[in-house]
Amino acid sequence: MSAVEARLAALGLTLPEVVPPLAAYQPAVRSGAYVYTAGQLPMVEGKLPVTGKVGAEVTPEEAKELARVCALNALAAVKSVAGDLDRIARVVKVVGFVASASDFTGQPGVLNGASELLGEVLGEKGVHARSAVGVAVLPLDAPVEVEIQVELAE
Repeated sequence: MSAVEARLAALGLTLPEVVPPLAAYQPAVRSGAYVYTAGQLPMVEGKLPVTGKVGAEVTPEEAKELARVCALNALAAVKSVAGDLDRIARVVKVVGFVASASDFTGQPGVLNGASELLGEVLGEKGVHARSAVGVAVLPLDAPVEVEIQVELAE
């Protein structure tokens, strides 16, 4: 078990299987020292636990937890091409999309779920730049979607 996966286990988390693509793309690709993930939905055992807009059908607290799931799924996608999460030198960028009710403006708080998980699991290597974007709708009516870019150590 890698050190990163041991930290996940200490948090009571298990790295899931990679979520299969919903269309014509790969869950993650490597280019040189970087791994880019596709947008990861908060799928748990092949299903979305919650659907709808944040600020309407989904509370910001629920959405923050779903963003954690997205980040966990993104780490699984990274491992699928990097082979070992201990190879992560740093998380460079996180981009998150929040399906938002028209008056919801708390997207950064929702995406803190992903950012905080990456920090808990990777420490200083998990500190990153980030964008938090509100959108009208996401695939499968998911409340949140997260993609990450990581740099691998040689």
